Amino acid sequence: MAINENLTQGLVRALGQGVDQVALLVEDLESSVELWTGLGISDWRIYTYSQDNIATPTYRGKPGEFKFRLALGGSSPQVELIQPLRGPSIYHDWIAEHGYGLHHLGFFVPSIEKSIEEFENAGLDVIQSGRGYGVDLDGGFAYVDLPGSPLVLEAIEVPKRRRPSESL
Repeated sequence: MAINENLTQGLVRALGQGVDQVALLVEDLESSVELWTGLGISDWRIYTYSQDNIATPTYRGKPGEFKFRLALGGSSPQVELIQPLRGPSIYHDWIAEHGYGLHHLGFFVPSIEKSIEEFENAGLDVIQSGRGYGVDLDGGFAYVDLPGSPLVLEAIEVPKRRRPSESL
C-alpha cells in the first residue's frame, strides 16, 4: 500500500522528521544489554513500566494492563531494548506474529497530545499509549501502525525529569 501525501504530511506534523530511537523486542533484557554493550552502546538506563507508574496506559483503546522492562542506551539514534513482562500489549502481539527483533522507530516530540491529534487527523489509530511516567507525571508515548510498513512508529514526549535508573 502506497503512503498518500495527506498521511505523509500528517506523520511529519505528528513526529517531525528525524528518527530519535530504534527499538527492539528482546527475550532477556540483561543478556541483550550485554550484547549491545559489546557492540559499543553504553550508558544504559533501565526502567520497568506498568499501570503502577504510568498514569494512563492504554492498549487498543482500552485501559492497559501491560508491564515491560526496557533499557535505553546511546544516542543519535538511541537504542531501546524492550522485554515484555505482562500483556496484552502491542509487544506481545508483535512477538506472536513476527518474533523478537526490530519493532519500532521512535520520534521525540514536544507534545504527545498534539502528536495523537495529528495521528487521528491522518486517519491513524493509536494502538498503545501512556502518559505521566516522569517524576512530575509528565511525559508520554503513543504507538501507531503505519500502513504498508513492517514497523510501528512511536511518538515520545520525554519527561523533564525521569525516574532514577534501575539496576539490571
